[in-house]
Amino acid sequence: MSSTYSLMIHGGAGALQHIQAEGSEEDFAQSINGILEQGRQKLQQGELALNVVEHCVSLLEDDPLYNAGRGSVLNEYGEVEMDAAIMNGQDLAAGAITGIKNIKNPISLARLVLKKSEHVMLVGHGAMEFAELWGVECLPDEYFVIEARVKQFQEAKKAGKMVLDHEDIEQEPQRKFGTVGATAFDLEGNLAAATSTGGIVNKRWGRVGDSPIIGAGVFADNETCAVSATGYGEQFMRTVLAKTISDHILFQSLTAAQAAEAGMAYLVSKVKGLGGVIVIDAEGRCGAGHSTSGMIYGWIEHGGDSHFQLT
Repeated sequence: MSSTYSLMIHGGAGALQHIQAEGSEEDFAQSINGILEQGRQKLQQGELALNVVEHCVSLLEDDPLYNAGRGSVLNEYGEVEMDAAIMNGQDLAAGAITGIKNIKNPISLARLVLKKSEHVMLVGHGAMEFAELWGVECLPDEYFVIEARVKQFQEAKKAGKMVLDHEDIEQEPQRKFGTVGATAFDLEGNLAAATSTGGIVNKRWGRVGDSPIIGAGVFADNETCAVSATGYGEQFMRTVLAKTISDHILFQSLTAAQAAEAGMAYLVSKVKGLGGVIVIDAEGRCGAGHSTSGMIYGWIEHGGDSHFQLT
């Protein structure tokens, strides 16, 4: 039993020079801090870490500032296609969905996969059938397709390429990797992590990134840590980065901050990877790292003040 709690959330990493297209730094600070405080209330009341990360990510999905849920980018067909995953550090239970459409909160569907199915990941049509079975809230395309994302899509189509959220088509590599996530440590000492994304602009061929992949974009184990990642998904999958960070703690007894730094160093040395992570370890210590020039995130460590970072 712990006498305290910790919480971290993130809204993507990358070059943030053009972030004003979505909102000002004040907009992001207000959003992140507001969600942190909602998470704090739940953790103070004894809510499980798993419930809190689902709630926080669902709030991020509802906010069109972020490339997840309502603010998701458009694929090659001009459609929103989303991925999400959630993991419980108590028993390594996990749920993930990929290639879904019209689901208001993909992270809640991932939670249902964890809770109501014998599987870990459901894909596309089958995931949508599962959502219908359990009465998951669906909304029309108009809810998801926002003006800023349509403009990004049109520019990417014109250039004939797939681009990452906030990549400057004329001046690569000005890019922001649009993923949201949360990690939490509750009063019982449990860890949990969740990640959600709309993927990359104009994505093709059923592409899936790291966000719904257990051990790559999300991982939680009470013995080590909880991790949510954001970045160039293929690089995170190739390095199994979230699990690699957990292993740094398991085998080297690192803190969250040390493990985040070690994980990003590994990502860069192996595949010149771009992105970032948030980490809470089994002692409730918070850490973050990124190989990009910036990252949007916030944290509450051991029940203290909330902090916001946009670098």
